[in-house]
Amino acid sequence: MLMQTDAGDTSHPMEYLLEEELNLPAVGEIRTGWVVENRSNLILIDIGAKSEGIIDNEELSSFDKETRTKLAVGNEVAVYISNIEDQDGNIIVSYNRALEDRDWQLANGLLESQDIYKTQVIGCNRGGLLVSLGLLRGFLPNSQINPRRFANRRPTNEQLQKLINETVSVKVIEVDQERNRLIMSERAASKEIREERRARLLEEIQEGDEYDGRVINLTNYGAFVDIGGVEGLVHLSELSWKRVSNPGDILKVGDDVQVSVLSIDQDRQRIALSIKRLEPDPWTMIDELYEEGQLLEAKVTRLTKFGAFARLNDQYGLEGLIHISELSDGHVEHPREVVKSSENVMVRVIRIDADQRQLGLSLKQVASAEYLEADFSLLATE
Repeated sequence: MLMQTDAGDTSHPMEYLLEEELNLPAVGEIRTGWVVENRSNLILIDIGAKSEGIIDNEELSSFDKETRTKLAVGNEVAVYISNIEDQDGNIIVSYNRALEDRDWQLANGLLESQDIYKTQVIGCNRGGLLVSLGLLRGFLPNSQINPRRFANRRPTNEQLQKLINETVSVKVIEVDQERNRLIMSERAASKEIREERRARLLEEIQEGDEYDGRVINLTNYGAFVDIGGVEGLVHLSELSWKRVSNPGDILKVGDDVQVSVLSIDQDRQRIALSIKRLEPDPWTMIDELYEEGQLLEAKVTRLTKFGAFARLNDQYGLEGLIHISELSDGHVEHPREVVKSSENVMVRVIRIDADQRQLGLSLKQVASAEYLEADFSLLATE
């Protein structure tokens, strides 16, 4: 027997039961439904099946206040079908499993797009850090942590512990939902962030700009300093107004320094920096430091065929030249006949040229009669 509707359509009287059977959920399916009941010990979700889905007690006990609010009566939610018929004939659904499925989709999307994701460190072990992606737990191996975090490039357990609760930027590099495996890389994200910062900074940077930086490498010819994603070179000659033979004598990797931008080569993407330009230039106050005729102690630093260089005993380590003609009253073929390197000597200042940044010193005029009266006057005041 056929049933006839008001519009004249006919349908089999059991057709509604067939439709209900066709709408039966399957285990593993994600369905969208509406919360129809929310009690302390029971939450029912209308998923469009013959009966409502029930969230089991074990999952209910794990819900915090915020989750309970999201599951208020009338709210639309996605749930995972855990069991289509338990021993009591109920459909069992899981709100958390649906969220996890959503998070796995997010993880796969991040793997494909290689977008940077900000997350929080929630734990650690000897192999690396544990991080969160929604309800999922991801792993950040030691080899994928930004090596700039650690001076020795190999983090200790204590160093890893200190990173717990810190926010880190990562990229997803492996997703395997079946094995519950989610691998992250801070190293890959850091590289991209540095490249973006570098490009932006190279567009904005100007000669004369000043930056706070950190020493990241030392070489024979200077120090490389990171100024916020961009590395610049402080040449040996720009480290200090003092004469520096080895950058390691005054700096070490990890030191915080202030630098001034000397020049930018946009084509080669190279930046020249200076530390000494932010310190007082002793040559601008040389007349306050020294005067012609003054007697000083100095140390011979270099010998050349035309004379000897000697470093004065001051905070700037200024050097002056003792010309070969000022070494002795007698004829001198080579300075080594009179002085040797590292020897301490008494010298007299005979010339100051601030513009040329030169000091003329003399050995032979130390006992000169010309300065005898001035020397005695100086001794008298002392």
